[in-house]
Amino acid sequence: MHSIKYYFFSFFAGLFVLQSQTSCTSSKTAAPAQSSDKALLWEISVPGSKEVSYVFGTIHMIPSEDYFLPEGTMSAFDKSKKIFFEIDMAQMSDPAALMGMMSKMYMKDNKTLKDLLNEKDYKTVTDFFQKKGLPIFFLERIKPMFLTVLTYGDVSPGSLQQGGDIKSYEFEFMEMAKNTGKATGGLETIDFQLSVFDKIPEEAQAKMLISSIESGTGADDQMNEMVKIYKDQDIEKLVNMIGEEESGISEFEDILLVDRNQNWIPIMVEEAKKQTSFFAVGAGHLGGSKGVLALLRKSGVKVRPVKL
Repeated sequence: MHSIKYYFFSFFAGLFVLQSQTSCTSSKTAAPAQSSDKALLWEISVPGSKEVSYVFGTIHMIPSEDYFLPEGTMSAFDKSKKIFFEIDMAQMSDPAALMGMMSKMYMKDNKTLKDLLNEKDYKTVTDFFQKKGLPIFFLERIKPMFLTVLTYGDVSPGSLQQGGDIKSYEFEFMEMAKNTGKATGGLETIDFQLSVFDKIPEEAQAKMLISSIESGTGADDQMNEMVKIYKDQDIEKLVNMIGEEESGISEFEDILLVDRNQNWIPIMVEEAKKQTSFFAVGAGHLGGSKGVLALLRKSGVKVRPVKL
């Protein structure tokens, strides 16, 4: 699955999971990270702190039967005083924050999908959502990046409930934090993430929507391959897979991925100095020369895979 498409899907699908439950890297030219170890869980030691902290690579949505926690994850989680996500999960249970997010789903100035698509492509979108029981009338003004999520498999509320077909690592960790009384935090806000994705022109978003619909079962095959790589804990192979060029929008990859990785590092270092922390971020952010692990090393942090 191409990089930009993957990050649109993983981010907005993650929001969908958290909203339904609470109401649910690297550039394409990146070189390999300094370690070829296969691991999702990493221990980090920040200069000036006697405590260690942890970084865990998530996949925002995964079939329930494929969900697993590597050895050492629960121990690392239990030792941690505060759990960090890309977005503070507390925001996802705040009605005001959710209403603000919903309001940003819509295009401005009464722009509609028909304004972005030619007649053939508009019919493709209309027919696709009609078959899903979603009349185009209700979708006309929604930004194409949100609609793209609905083109991947079943992300209905029923599939996301406890015992459903899909799990979210973020939601599972959030529930664990809630049950154990651990504080949670975010490396960025909902508003910031939405502002980042909004830097992709709506015309480019529309092209991605058409591409997603036309890819059909191929998208499912790509997601299955991604899940396999994830279960192998091969973050470098994952980076290579999602680092393929997406025609027309690959120019925005630094905005969506690399810049965000760089923004997280000082926050992670500072928080790790305060207390033992557990940082759960998308696994695609970890590997590569511009990934979180390499950037942490460059900042003087000791990084090693947790293998028992």
